[in-house]
Amino acid sequence: MLHAHSFVPAPKVEAKSIADSVVLTFEDRRRRRGVITTVGGLEVLVDLAEAPALAHGDAYLLEDGRLIEIVAEAEPLLEVKGRDPLHQMRLAWHLGNRHLETEIGPKWLRIRQDHVIADMLKGLGAKVVEIEGPFQPEGGAYHHEHGHDHHAHAHDHGHHDHDHDHRHDHHDHDHHDHGHKRDHDHKHEHGHDDDHHHGKHHHD
Repeated sequence: MLHAHSFVPAPKVEAKSIADSVVLTFEDRRRRRGVITTVGGLEVLVDLAEAPALAHGDAYLLEDGRLIEIVAEAEPLLEVKGRDPLHQMRLAWHLGNRHLETEIGPKWLRIRQDHVIADMLKGLGAKVVEIEGPFQPEGGAYHHEHGHDHHAHAHDHGHHDHDHDHRHDHHDHDHHDHGHKRDHDHKHEHGHDDDHHHGKHHHD
């Protein structure tokens, strides 16, 4: 059986080195150890040093130097939109306060489908739509975010937060800064705990 003990971030993946591809959900992409089956039928034992949070376009590095490209599988999600940037940030705070993994885009939030949470969000005035698409929530790629400049979600999120910061300053500085800080702290703590928990739970 082929073995992979490391991975290559998407910006460094060379097309000529790609031997095959594998389609994985977000949960699969953050597993530290396990057997994967590629699109071409190859079986590969993945045994990484720590639980990762791999993104679409990254690749497992085989012992012989070949790469297995990772394709993010479409998953059932809820796409959430607020009335304006401030409302959007409040919705994000509520999701973070409930320990829900959330992907943050320029004008939307995405979470796994959950009818109870969908009803809560609608009650808060959000527009909620069921979709299918790749899922890359915040907090998962903390250990190699800098290598994912190609990932639109992370890049847009940076500008999105910048806009909110200015809006907070002009509105209710004490109140909204407090909410933002709580959300920020939560996401980082949750990302660390959750990634290591899942890696250990599934594979150690």
